Amino acid sequence: MPASALPANASPSDWSAYLLERAPAMIAYVDTSRCYRYASPAYLAWMNIQEDDVVGRRIDELISPDLHARIEPDLCAALAGAPIVADRAIAHEDGSRHAQATFSPDIDALGKVRGVAILLADISSRRELEARLKESEKRFFQAFRYAAIGMALVLPDGRWLQVNDALCAMLGYDEEELMTRAFQELTHPDDLAADLALVGKLLAGESLSYHMEKRYLHRDGHVVHAQLSVSLVRDEHGEPLYFISQVQDISERKAFEEALFRERELAEVTLKSIGDAVITTDPNLIVTSLNPIAEAMTGWPSHEAVGRPMDDIFQLRDPLTRQPIPNPLIMAVDKNSIVGLTTDAILIHRNGFDSPIEDSAAPIHDHAGNVIGGVVVFHDVSETRALALKMAHLAHHDTLTGLPNRALLTSRMEFAVTVAARRHQRAALLFVDVDHFKQINDTLGHAAGDVLLQEVARRIRASVRADDTVSRLGGDEFVVLLPQIEGPSDASAVAEKVLAACSQAVGVDTSALTISFSIGISVYPDDAIDAESLLRNADTAMYEAKMQGRNGYRFFNPRMNERNSARVRIEVELRKALARNELSLYYQPKVDVGLGTIVGAEALLRWQVDGEDIYTPEQFIPVAEDCGLIVPIGEWALREACGQAEAWARLYRPLSVSVNVSALQFQHTRFFESLRGILAETGLHPTLLELELTERTVMEGGDHIADLLRKIKSLGVSLSLDDFGTGYCSLSYLKHFPIDTLKIDRAFIRDVAWDNDSAAIVSAIVTMGKGMNKHVLAEGVESMEQASFLDSVGCSQMQGFLFGKAMTVRDFEERISAVDTGDPRVAVE
Repeated sequence: MPASALPANASPSDWSAYLLERAPAMIAYVDTSRCYRYASPAYLAWMNIQEDDVVGRRIDELISPDLHARIEPDLCAALAGAPIVADRAIAHEDGSRHAQATFSPDIDALGKVRGVAILLADISSRRELEARLKESEKRFFQAFRYAAIGMALVLPDGRWLQVNDALCAMLGYDEEELMTRAFQELTHPDDLAADLALVGKLLAGESLSYHMEKRYLHRDGHVVHAQLSVSLVRDEHGEPLYFISQVQDISERKAFEEALFRERELAEVTLKSIGDAVITTDPNLIVTSLNPIAEAMTGWPSHEAVGRPMDDIFQLRDPLTRQPIPNPLIMAVDKNSIVGLTTDAILIHRNGFDSPIEDSAAPIHDHAGNVIGGVVVFHDVSETRALALKMAHLAHHDTLTGLPNRALLTSRMEFAVTVAARRHQRAALLFVDVDHFKQINDTLGHAAGDVLLQEVARRIRASVRADDTVSRLGGDEFVVLLPQIEGPSDASAVAEKVLAACSQAVGVDTSALTISFSIGISVYPDDAIDAESLLRNADTAMYEAKMQGRNGYRFFNPRMNERNSARVRIEVELRKALARNELSLYYQPKVDVGLGTIVGAEALLRWQVDGEDIYTPEQFIPVAEDCGLIVPIGEWALREACGQAEAWARLYRPLSVSVNVSALQFQHTRFFESLRGILAETGLHPTLLELELTERTVMEGGDHIADLLRKIKSLGVSLSLDDFGTGYCSLSYLKHFPIDTLKIDRAFIRDVAWDNDSAAIVSAIVTMGKGMNKHVLAEGVESMEQASFLDSVGCSQMQGFLFGKAMTVRDFEERISAVDTGDPRVAVE
C-alpha cells in the first residue's frame, strides 16, 4: 500500500516491510526446509518466478531445474552454517544478464541455523566489460602475433620481452632463441650508435617516437635492411616500461634502389659517352638535363640550360626560309607518342652558327604510364648529308660519264611528255648506240673502252642544246631527249650533228679510233604518247639503223618490228639451246690480296657454240626472264655450280662458288625446296655456296623475301648483295636482312684511284660493311692502282680482269693448281 496509507503510528516492522517491497534489492529468505519465507519482487522477477505467493513453497518447486542445480551446492553450504559468496555468476535464463549470489546463514543465539538469506547483485555491466576486455586482449595478441611486419616489445635495457612470428622469420631465430638476446647483439655495428642515440632521446623524454632505416644481422650472417619505428610505454608514474618496435623488411626495396642507382649511373655514363646529343625536359618543356654532345651542339652548358624553356636552348630553323620549326618534343609530349626523325632542319648554336641535324623525340613516363617529361635525341648530319648528296647524284648519274642514268632520264622523259601534251607540242627521243663497241672493248680492254665512252659522251653533250638531256643507259647506249621540237626535221638535225661530232677519230692510248653511231628516233605524239613507248620505239628504230648499214639514223615507223622479232628469235633458239645443252658456266676468280690466294669463284652463264658466243648474257637473259625460262635455266646453273664446287673441294681444296639469282627465280614458290634439294643431291657443304641478289630483289620482295632469306641462312648458305650502291637500297634494311657480303659495283671502282668522290664512297661502304660485320668485295678491279687503294681502305677481297676474266672449268682449275704450287704468275693476268 502507498506510504500515505500507513497509519501515523505504524510500527518499525511495518515500515521495514513497506520499504522491502519497494526496494530494487534482490533479497530472499529460505528456512531449513528450503521453503521461502520471503522474496522481494526484484528477486522474483530475476529468478523468473511467476507466482504471487511463494511463502511456504520449496525453492526447487519454483525455479528451473538448471538454475537449482547451479545454486544447490552453495545453499547446502550456507544451511550448514558457512556463509557463501558465489565465485561464479548466475546467468538469467535469457542469458542477457548476470548476477552474483551471496548466501548468508541465519544463526540463532544458540548457534543453530534457522535459515539462509539470499542476496543477488546484478553484475551484467561488469561481465560485459570483462568480455570486451578479453576480446580486446585477444585481438591485440592476434594482431601482434600474426602481423605481416615484425613486432616486438623491448625492455629498456634492450632485451626482447615479446616478439612475433614475422620478426623471428625476418631474423632467422625461433621465439625462444630471440628472447635470450638483446637487440644490440643483432644490430649491424655501423648502425648501433645511431640507434642507441635515438633510444636515449626517447628515454629522456625528448621525443615520443623515432623512425630510422637500420641493418640487422640475420642468423646466417647476411644483412637485413629494415625500416624501424619505436615508441615508449611508461607506467602511471612516468617510468619506462617497454618499447613497442615495428620492424619492416626493406631488403628487396634496398636491392631495387641499389640496382636503380647502378642503372642510373650506367645511363649517365652512356649519355655522356654516346655520339648523339640528348636533352630531357619536364612536362612543361623546361630543360632538366643535357649530355656533353648536346652542350657542344647548342652552346649551352648544362648548369645554365637546366631550368630554362626548351625553346631557349633547342632552336630549329627551316634551312631555306630560316623560319622557326616547331619543336618535335611538343608533339611528342602532347600526343604521348614517339615523333620520328625530322629531316631538313638546322639547329641554331648559341653563338649564331647553325648545323643540319636529324632528331627524334619521345615522352618520358613514370611507372603508372603518366607523362612526366620528354627527351629529344639529335645528331649533326653535315657529313652524312654531303655524302648522301654525292650518292644521290651517283644514283641518278652515270659514274663513268657523269651523264643522267636511266632513272633520271625516265623522270625527265615523263615530265617532257606531260609538258608537250599540255602545250600541244612535239618532243623527240634519240637512241644512240656506238657501232662495234664490243670489239673495241675486247681488243683494247675495258680501260680503253671507258676512255672512248667518256669522249663520246662529251661530244654528244656538245652537239645538243642546254635544255636537252643526254643520258647513258649503260654499256655503249646513249639517249638524247629533245623536250621541245617544231617537227621531225629538228630531231634529224640533231642526229646529224651527233654523227658529225663523232666522225673525227678518237685518240685512245696510242690508237686513233674511228667510230660511228646507229641512231633511232621516235617523236611524240606521232610515234608514242608515253615515255616508255617513246624509248622502246627509239630503240627499235636504232636496230633498224644498224640493219641498214650503221652510221646513220632512222625514224621509227610501225613496221619496224625487228626488235620484237629478235626477242622472239632468241626465245625460240634459247629453248633449243636448253635441249642441246649449249649453255655453260664460266668461272671468274675471287681473290683475297691479304692472303694472296683465290678464295672462290663467280659462276657466269654463257651461250656458246664452238667457243663463240651465240648471244651475250645481256641479250638472252632478259629474254629468258620475259618468257619464264630463267627459272629452269637458273636451277640448272645452280646445280651445275654446286656440283663443280663439290668436285673442287674433293680434288683441290674448298672454294666457295657464287651464283647470280634473278628476281623471278628467287621469288618462285619452290626456290627454297629446289635449293635444298640441289645441296643434298650434289653433296656440297652449304657454306661453300653464295647466292648473289640484286638490291631490287631484296627490297621489293616484302615479308616473303625476308622470311626466305632467313630460311636460306638457316641452311648455312651465304648471301651477297650485288652491285651495291647503284640501286636504292635503304641502309636501314641491312640491319634486318641477313646479308653476308656487299659487292661494291664496278661503277665506283672504275675511278676510285683518281676521283675523290668515288674514293670517299668506296671507303664509306667498306667502313660501313665492316661496322655491320659484313664482308665487302670489290668487283671490276682492273688496275694495280685500284687494287692498292682498296687494300689501303681494308677491302682485301676483289674480283676483276686484274685477277682473271671469266674462264672455263679447265682454265680455272689450272689457276687453282698454279696458286696452290706458289706460281707467282697468278697474282695478276
